[in-house]
Amino acid sequence: MTTPSTPPTPQAPYQQAAPQQVYAQAYQQPQGFYTSPIPVRPATLGDAIASEWTKIRSVRSTMWTLGVMTALLLVIGVLAAVAVSASDSDMNGTPVLSLGFFGVLLGTICVITLGVMTIASEYGTGMIRTTLTACPSRGRVLGAKALVFFLLTFVLTTVMTSLVALIQSSMLDAASPSGGEWLRATVGVSLYVATLGLLALAVGALIRHSAGAITIMIGVVLLPLVLALFMFASSLEGLRDALLEYSVPNQLSVFYDNSVSTSGPSGWEPLWIIIGVTAVALGGAYLSMNQRDV
Repeated sequence: MTTPSTPPTPQAPYQQAAPQQVYAQAYQQPQGFYTSPIPVRPATLGDAIASEWTKIRSVRSTMWTLGVMTALLLVIGVLAAVAVSASDSDMNGTPVLSLGFFGVLLGTICVITLGVMTIASEYGTGMIRTTLTACPSRGRVLGAKALVFFLLTFVLTTVMTSLVALIQSSMLDAASPSGGEWLRATVGVSLYVATLGLLALAVGALIRHSAGAITIMIGVVLLPLVLALFMFASSLEGLRDALLEYSVPNQLSVFYDNSVSTSGPSGWEPLWIIIGVTAVALGGAYLSMNQRDV
């Protein structure tokens, strides 16, 4: 005798799984595998800044370049004050803080070098691929590098120029500098030097070669003044004056009220000039990083 077959159970209607369930099933770790407790989230500007701060303070190039800059500012500034004090000659109306100019001018070479290496060295070693993999937003990477570098160099330069200015003022019997002179010789000079370093960083992003970018920046700093010194023809007088007035050494000397020319930028104008040039260069660096492959 045959038993009646049981009727087939009706199939449940198809239900689409929620996206959260699909994601959890796709990425579920097998038994025995480590599951990180760190939540997965998109990278932010704060993460990029933290990463760049870790990199810039852990590489030896930062220690050497900023260490040499610190030594130049301190040693040359103190030696200049000692030489003037030992000569028993008055300053003849020259601002006492202007003796720090020579150390700052040489220290800019160190800042330029560090600015270029902050980004160009990553292209040389291939580390830029890892950086852009962790943070695909190239504008965010460039902004984080620029912010960390600028704050580091500005703070260190401000501390050292203030210390040198205090030492020079205490060693020399000259008229006490005014508040405006103190501000320009410390904060103004530091802002100018740090912005010049940002210009070097932008050139490094454009050139992507450390030696080439450093050479270009040293030429930008020194070549206009050197060319102007060898222009003796009267027909080149206008060009010679322009090169002298807008050269980096002369614009730095403006902050010390000791400019080599009677015309040209004065007061805080050199700072606005270098900020404008640096902004254009950083814009070009941003476009270059977005349009070119690593």
